[in-house]
Amino acid sequence: MRNRVRVRTVAHAAAAGLAIAAALPPWGWWPLAFVGLALFDRLIADQPARRRGERGALAVAFWLAPGMLWMWDLTPPGYVVAVALYSALFGVATALVPAGHGRRLALPGAFVLVELLRWRWPFGGVPLATLPMTQVSSPLLPVVRTLGSLLLVALVVAIGGALSALSQRQWRPAAVVAVVVALCSLWAAVAPDGHVLRTIDVALVQGGGPQRTRADITENPVVLQRHLDATNLIHGPVDLVLWPENVVNPEPVPADGSPRDPELLYEDDARAAVERVAREHHAVFLPGWFTHLDDKHNDNFTEAVDANGTVVDVYHKVRAVPFGEYVPLRWLVEPFAGGSLPQREVLPGTGPAVLDTPLGRVGISISWEIFFDDRARDAIRHGGQILVNPTNGSSYWLTIVQTQQIASSRLRALETGRYVLQAAPTGFSAIITPSGRVIDRTSVSEQAVVQGNVALRGGQTLAVRFGDWPMLVIGLLLVGGGEVIRRRGSPSPDHR
Repeated sequence: MRNRVRVRTVAHAAAAGLAIAAALPPWGWWPLAFVGLALFDRLIADQPARRRGERGALAVAFWLAPGMLWMWDLTPPGYVVAVALYSALFGVATALVPAGHGRRLALPGAFVLVELLRWRWPFGGVPLATLPMTQVSSPLLPVVRTLGSLLLVALVVAIGGALSALSQRQWRPAAVVAVVVALCSLWAAVAPDGHVLRTIDVALVQGGGPQRTRADITENPVVLQRHLDATNLIHGPVDLVLWPENVVNPEPVPADGSPRDPELLYEDDARAAVERVAREHHAVFLPGWFTHLDDKHNDNFTEAVDANGTVVDVYHKVRAVPFGEYVPLRWLVEPFAGGSLPQREVLPGTGPAVLDTPLGRVGISISWEIFFDDRARDAIRHGGQILVNPTNGSSYWLTIVQTQQIASSRLRALETGRYVLQAAPTGFSAIITPSGRVIDRTSVSEQAVVQGNVALRGGQTLAVRFGDWPMLVIGLLLVGGGEVIRRRGSPSPDHR
């Protein structure tokens, strides 16, 4: 009998977690997130704290394991640790919310606090397979322009709780949630979202080529040539040309005058190619570079090159990828890594997330940075009139991380009230409107140019002005309010 109960519990947890996972990109069945959270609510209802924690952690593991599966191809130990760590965090939070009265108030707050934590910690956070990503095609999405993506987290969990209440014929909680969702949606409809300054014509260049590749210095000239060839596909005059992250990846020119290897790309040849593109198209050109600074450090940066081929500004990537671009706790993990760790680490930049160009100030989030709402806020607070995301997803297996990156770009567009231009060497490249709509997107591995007329915009949304602080306070109040309700109601299983 006990084994049968355990099997049912595991099946229930699997159904809850896999439903949430199915709502994530690339699958995108967004209503299933509400179903999964309703099942989650029933899973922990009226259970002792330890059992709530175990069940909550198990359900989240079924959510994150498929949602973060792409990590397995890069680092199996890292994948296992990430899924286990974040599942445990949700488990702890679930154990702390009430089991009975007050649960449906506290659980949205607990999810807000844990999502906020895992977007920031450890090693700067891993904001992948998140609840807001499940809703990028749902009518709820516009609420992020008010109190950001964390408000969307709270509403998704609350709706799941409302469905659970309806299944128990508890009408009042469901009605309260319906009113809150309606008010938040109405607020989003009238909240400030910026204003148009002027329009420009843009071209996002995708060179194409195979996915799931690894760094190879002999491939650097090939990657550059693919993007030069793709740039020739631009039709008519444009104001801005965007290349992906680190597709200009040259070797230093030999200082001692020794012969050059004909299979390699060198800095002076790369510089000449970049200047030629800017002059030929008479446009502001944003190419992504990756260079060696010394024996221990690399530099990942995007330049702004004017129509004369002159570099007018440079942005150095601030938020580097842990274990990909830098190695936290290298002394601890290196003995077990088998030589798979990068020997040189990206030296992070320190400046604001903007490039000053003849067109105006361009906000920028290089690749990984687009997953972090604070990097986009930094760009807009420093006057960014558009947001560009030069990225490189060619190393990744499957299309999970690429589709989740598009989802993050859609969230950042709505949060900031800006167009987002995403350019990747092998996909996906896209233009995204301030309303979060994708108006053009490439396929994986194709050589293509995405062109469009987009607006430079001014003003700030509430999400940019206030950041995460309001939702941090609201999350704490929800958790505290749930505990107050528990104490005033009937005893929970923990106290019987």
